[in-house]
Amino acid sequence: MAARAALRRRFWAGVPARLRFLRAATASLTAALAVLLLVAGIAANGTWDGVADRDAPRTTSAADLNLALNDMDAQAANILLADGDAGKGRLRTPYAKAVGFYTDARREIGHDLRTLAVAAQGNRADERTVENLTDDFAEYQELIGRALENDDHTGGKAAALVDYRQATDLLQSRLLPASRTLVSANDRAFDAEYTAARSTLSAQLAATVTLGILLLAALGVLQWYLARRFRRILNPGVLAATVCTVLAVLLGAQMLSESAAHLRGARRDAFDSVVALSRARALAYDANADESRYLLDPQRREQYADKFLAKSQELYGIQGATLATYDSGLAATWKAYASDHHGLRFTGDFRRELDNITFPGERSAAERTVETYAVYQRDDRKIRALLAAGRDQEAVEFCMDWKPGTSNAHFGAWMTALDRVTDINKAHFTASVRAGRSTVGDLLPWAGGLLIAALLLTALGLRPRLAEFR
Repeated sequence: MAARAALRRRFWAGVPARLRFLRAATASLTAALAVLLLVAGIAANGTWDGVADRDAPRTTSAADLNLALNDMDAQAANILLADGDAGKGRLRTPYAKAVGFYTDARREIGHDLRTLAVAAQGNRADERTVENLTDDFAEYQELIGRALENDDHTGGKAAALVDYRQATDLLQSRLLPASRTLVSANDRAFDAEYTAARSTLSAQLAATVTLGILLLAALGVLQWYLARRFRRILNPGVLAATVCTVLAVLLGAQMLSESAAHLRGARRDAFDSVVALSRARALAYDANADESRYLLDPQRREQYADKFLAKSQELYGIQGATLATYDSGLAATWKAYASDHHGLRFTGDFRRELDNITFPGERSAAERTVETYAVYQRDDRKIRALLAAGRDQEAVEFCMDWKPGTSNAHFGAWMTALDRVTDINKAHFTASVRAGRSTVGDLLPWAGGLLIAALLLTALGLRPRLAEFR
């Protein structure tokens, strides 16, 4: 028994046993760090796939649906306004453009509904929303089709107006709220995925640093023990393994921290603005439709004027403004903004975008959008003034025409400016996704290769020392 105990102490407590223990400790920590980085890299790539292929597209599809619904209804009103009496007195260019835009919007709605139906699979609430939207849109198309058919008959404008009222009421009460619900639901889902991914990356970064410190400590102890026991200053193999480990930890930490930074850039800096600007564009089309409805339906003019003002306030909110005071309020608050970008003198989607300026050229493009919006708003007052003066045909022509200096031309300039800001943010969203994927693809193989090298170098460094005890 005593001999066996002595042999056991010699086997476990002797120099070879200690070297094998330190070698096993460093190998285990190296393998754990390698596995952690591999899992983190795979998860990061999965996050980027989800962001680029699922989360962002389904949110933008819902926003595009909202816009297309507004556009289709606006163009239906424009067709009725521009058609005259069964084509007699038709405003040819406005009518042709309205018919073309109407067809494009209807086609876009069909595409977006199909995209959203696929994206909603597995989420029963979203599935029901898309199903209801599809059914309601079919009913809406039937009402609009009947309105346009009645308008083709001489004296059929009154019957067409009744059908159009039912269609636009359906749009406002069911279709648009449902589409906005999808935008919000998909955006919240994206935001939840973003928050979870950022939290995971932070935890993985902390774990990488912790494991890296433990591994370097184990290598340090091994180096110290070798120097003390064998009276050599440094073991070249262990020293090289330590250098490889330091580089691997740095590269792994860089991969995780840059992934988190690119993810924030994609979501917060770029996509938050894309969502706000997409919402602004949909509101713009709805407000523009309210102008056409205002001209088309005398019985509802007060209602449509109120709705136009409400949407204007959502875009660029001015406390206490009415249609009569809105232009002067816009001019005053915009002048104040020019001298102090941080002053909270107005609210709304434009304010949210201006508070999230991140990229080169974005501020000037966003400011240009507000300036073209102000021109469009002044046109609206001109339309209402012409109508109040009994110059109905002039009001319709100014609203509907596309010649330079007319309302539609200025609306087009506003949308072009808005699209330019959106395109800047979309481009940087795409660039952030590409950079995030590239970070993982570029750094993970190097970090993994360095850890494998550290493992081999440690074994090679210990091999001669262990051979001395054979």
